[in-house]
Amino acid sequence: MYKPLVAEPPAPAVRIEVTRDDPALALPAYARAGDAGLDLLAAAPVALPPEGAKLVPTGLARGDSGRLRGAGGLPRSGLALRAGVTVLNAPGLVDSGYRGEIGVLLINHGAATVNLSRGERIAQLVIQPVARATLVEVRELEGSQRGTGGIREYRRLALLVHPPLEEAEEALKA
Repeated sequence: MYKPLVAEPPAPAVRIEVTRDDPALALPAYARAGDAGLDLLAAAPVALPPEGAKLVPTGLARGDSGRLRGAGGLPRSGLALRAGVTVLNAPGLVDSGYRGEIGVLLINHGAATVNLSRGERIAQLVIQPVARATLVEVRELEGSQRGTGGIREYRRLALLVHPPLEEAEEALKA
Protein backbone atom coordinates (compact mmCIF):
# COMPACT_ATOMS: atom_id res chain seq x y z
CA MET A 1 0.00 0.00 0.00
CA TYR A 2 1.20 3.50 -0.87
CA LYS A 3 2.57 5.51 2.06
CA PRO A 4 3.71 9.08 1.41
CA LEU A 5 6.87 10.30 3.11
CA VAL A 6 5.24 13.64 3.93
CA ALA A 7 1.98 13.81 5.88
CA GLU A 8 1.24 17.48 5.12
CA PRO A 9 2.59 20.06 2.68
CA PRO A 10 4.56 22.99 4.05
CA ALA A 11 2.37 25.96 5.07
CA PRO A 12 0.62 27.90 3.72
CA ALA A 13 -1.64 25.33 2.11
CA VAL A 14 -4.94 25.81 0.34
CA ARG A 15 -7.73 23.95 2.14
CA ILE A 16 -9.70 21.75 -0.28
CA GLU A 17 -12.62 19.64 0.88
CA VAL A 18 -12.75 16.13 -0.57
CA THR A 19 -14.86 13.01 -0.31
CA ARG A 20 -13.70 9.52 -1.06
CA ASP A 21 -15.62 6.38 -1.91
CA ASP A 22 -13.35 4.09 0.10
CA PRO A 23 -11.81 5.32 3.40
CA ALA A 24 -9.33 2.42 3.23
CA LEU A 25 -7.71 4.04 0.17
CA ALA A 26 -5.18 6.72 1.17
CA LEU A 27 -5.90 10.34 0.36
CA PRO A 28 -3.64 11.86 -2.32
CA ALA A 29 -0.49 13.19 -0.69
CA TYR A 30 2.83 14.81 -1.52
CA ALA A 31 5.50 12.10 -1.57
CA ARG A 32 8.29 14.45 -0.53
CA ALA A 33 8.65 17.96 0.84
CA GLY A 34 8.78 20.41 -2.05
CA ASP A 35 6.86 18.19 -4.51
CA ALA A 36 4.46 20.12 -6.74
CA GLY A 37 1.89 17.36 -7.18
CA LEU A 38 -0.21 15.17 -4.92
CA ASP A 39 -0.05 11.52 -5.97
CA LEU A 40 -3.42 10.30 -7.27
CA LEU A 41 -4.09 6.60 -6.68
CA ALA A 42 -6.07 4.05 -8.68
CA ALA A 43 -9.26 3.13 -6.79
CA ALA A 44 -9.56 -0.19 -8.66
CA PRO A 45 -7.27 -2.56 -10.55
CA VAL A 46 -7.05 -1.75 -14.26
CA ALA A 47 -5.53 -3.59 -17.23
CA LEU A 48 -4.33 -1.30 -20.02
CA PRO A 49 -3.71 -3.19 -23.27
CA PRO A 50 -1.12 -1.85 -25.74
CA GLU A 51 -2.43 1.39 -27.32
CA GLY A 52 -5.46 1.09 -25.03
CA ALA A 53 -6.91 4.00 -23.08
CA LYS A 54 -9.12 3.83 -19.99
CA LEU A 55 -10.61 6.23 -17.50
CA VAL A 56 -9.10 5.11 -14.19
CA PRO A 57 -11.21 5.89 -11.12
CA THR A 58 -9.61 7.54 -8.09
CA GLY A 59 -12.58 7.31 -5.73
CA LEU A 60 -12.01 10.98 -4.91
CA ALA A 61 -14.24 14.02 -5.42
CA ARG A 62 -13.28 17.54 -4.40
CA GLY A 63 -14.90 20.81 -3.47
CA ASP A 64 -13.63 24.32 -4.01
CA SER A 65 -11.64 26.39 -1.57
CA GLY A 66 -13.12 29.62 -2.91
CA ARG A 67 -9.70 30.64 -4.25
CA LEU A 68 -9.00 27.55 -6.34
CA ARG A 69 -9.84 27.69 -10.01
CA GLY A 70 -8.37 24.49 -11.39
CA ALA A 71 -6.45 21.33 -10.75
CA GLY A 72 -4.41 19.48 -13.33
CA GLY A 73 -3.84 15.75 -13.58
CA LEU A 74 -0.30 15.28 -14.86
CA PRO A 75 1.60 12.13 -15.86
CA ARG A 76 4.01 10.38 -13.52
CA SER A 77 7.43 10.16 -15.14
CA GLY A 78 8.22 6.81 -13.49
CA LEU A 79 5.07 5.17 -14.88
CA ALA A 80 5.81 6.61 -18.33
CA LEU A 81 9.43 5.42 -18.29
CA ARG A 82 8.75 2.01 -16.78
CA ALA A 83 5.59 1.09 -18.69
CA GLY A 84 4.90 3.64 -21.42
CA VAL A 85 1.75 4.83 -19.62
CA THR A 86 0.84 8.49 -19.57
CA VAL A 87 -2.15 10.81 -19.17
CA LEU A 88 -3.87 11.00 -22.56
CA ASN A 89 -5.33 14.49 -22.19
CA ALA A 90 -2.46 15.94 -20.14
CA PRO A 91 -2.91 18.06 -18.31
CA GLY A 92 -6.29 16.67 -17.37
CA LEU A 93 -8.12 19.71 -16.04
CA VAL A 94 -10.58 19.46 -13.16
CA ASP A 95 -12.70 22.61 -13.14
CA SER A 96 -13.50 24.19 -9.79
CA GLY A 97 -17.24 23.59 -10.18
CA TYR A 98 -16.95 19.85 -10.89
CA ARG A 99 -18.09 17.68 -7.98
CA GLY A 100 -18.00 14.17 -9.43
CA GLU A 101 -15.32 11.53 -9.01
CA ILE A 102 -11.94 12.50 -10.42
CA GLY A 103 -10.92 10.05 -13.11
CA VAL A 104 -7.58 9.90 -14.89
CA LEU A 105 -7.57 9.11 -18.61
CA LEU A 106 -4.51 6.89 -19.10
CA ILE A 107 -3.07 5.48 -22.32
CA ASN A 108 -0.56 2.67 -22.74
CA HIS A 109 1.99 3.50 -25.43
CA GLY A 110 3.94 0.33 -24.63
CA ALA A 111 3.96 -3.03 -26.40
CA ALA A 112 2.62 -5.08 -23.46
CA THR A 113 -0.48 -4.94 -21.30
CA VAL A 114 0.11 -2.91 -18.13
CA ASN A 115 -1.71 -4.00 -14.98
CA LEU A 116 -2.26 -1.26 -12.44
CA SER A 117 -3.08 -2.27 -8.89
CA ARG A 118 -5.58 -0.66 -6.58
CA GLY A 119 -3.68 2.00 -4.61
CA GLU A 120 -0.98 2.41 -7.27
CA ARG A 121 0.15 5.97 -8.05
CA ILE A 122 -1.21 6.85 -11.49
CA ALA A 123 -0.92 10.63 -11.86
CA GLN A 124 -0.12 13.84 -10.02
CA LEU A 125 -2.73 16.38 -9.00
CA VAL A 126 -1.32 19.90 -9.21
CA ILE A 127 -3.42 22.60 -7.60
CA GLN A 128 -3.08 25.99 -9.26
CA PRO A 129 -4.85 29.30 -9.67
CA VAL A 130 -6.20 29.96 -13.15
CA ALA A 131 -6.50 33.48 -14.53
CA ARG A 132 -9.74 34.48 -16.24
CA ALA A 133 -9.46 36.32 -19.55
CA THR A 134 -11.61 38.77 -21.46
CA LEU A 135 -11.00 38.64 -25.21
CA VAL A 136 -10.98 42.02 -26.93
CA GLU A 137 -11.31 42.09 -30.69
CA VAL A 138 -9.07 44.63 -32.47
CA ARG A 139 -8.54 45.50 -36.14
CA GLU A 140 -4.87 44.60 -36.11
CA LEU A 141 -2.47 42.95 -33.67
CA GLU A 142 0.62 44.70 -32.40
CA GLY A 143 3.81 43.32 -33.94
CA SER A 144 6.24 41.04 -32.10
CA GLN A 145 9.73 39.67 -32.63
CA ARG A 146 8.30 36.25 -33.49
CA GLY A 147 5.58 37.53 -35.79
CA THR A 148 3.55 34.77 -37.44
CA GLY A 149 6.32 32.16 -37.17
CA GLY A 150 5.23 28.70 -36.12
CA ILE A 151 5.79 25.08 -37.06
CA ARG A 152 7.46 25.86 -40.39
CA GLU A 153 10.16 27.93 -38.63
CA TYR A 154 10.57 25.23 -35.99
CA ARG A 155 11.23 22.65 -38.72
CA ARG A 156 13.84 24.95 -40.28
CA LEU A 157 15.57 25.30 -36.91
CA ALA A 158 15.47 21.51 -36.40
CA LEU A 159 17.27 21.07 -39.72
CA LEU A 160 20.01 23.44 -38.56
CA VAL A 161 20.47 21.53 -35.31
CA HIS A 162 20.32 18.04 -36.81
CA PRO A 163 22.15 16.95 -39.97
CA PRO A 164 19.61 17.50 -42.78
CA LEU A 165 18.13 14.64 -44.72
CA GLU A 166 17.23 15.11 -48.37
CA GLU A 167 13.63 14.16 -47.57
CA ALA A 168 13.39 16.78 -44.82
CA GLU A 169 14.81 19.49 -47.07
CA GLU A 170 12.28 18.62 -49.77
CA ALA A 171 9.45 18.75 -47.24
CA LEU A 172 10.48 22.28 -46.26
CA LYS A 173 10.34 23.44 -49.89
CA ALA A 174 6.72 22.29 -50.16
